[in-house]
Amino acid sequence: MKTFQTLSELAACVGQEVAVSDWLTISQAQVNLFAEATGDHQWIHVDPEKAKAGPFGAPIAHGFLTLSLLPKFFESSFEIVQSRMGVNYGLNKVRFTAPVPVGSRLRARMKLLSCETIADNGVQMAWEVTVEREGAAKPVCIAESLVRRYA
Repeated sequence: MKTFQTLSELAACVGQEVAVSDWLTISQAQVNLFAEATGDHQWIHVDPEKAKAGPFGAPIAHGFLTLSLLPKFFESSFEIVQSRMGVNYGLNKVRFTAPVPVGSRLRARMKLLSCETIADNGVQMAWEVTVEREGAAKPVCIAESLVRRYA
């Protein structure tokens, strides 16, 4: 995990890959809980037997489950000592570029695209987040995430 003392120290990294998260395993229980929370009970996610005969040969995680892991990926990648809080501000672009079979291990690479000063002693950052599946040549998700942090 990388440690930055200040928001200014992190802002100096614009244009660079700042961090890579820890690996995270996607379980069927996690997929099922996400289905319960969202009401998306499509069989390709929650019926392992039927999913074996489906287009992916196994149950797959919801794309939005993968996307919802972005805060966890950020948390396991770096910290900013002199930051009192951070909030998700939105997304500019999201693509789910490959399926995530249950049991996959995922991690994210974070590239800082921009960092602009905002009110209340804060910054708004745009991040290119590339979520990789262990052993796969193609990423499973590429998203531009907007995050606000306050000193």
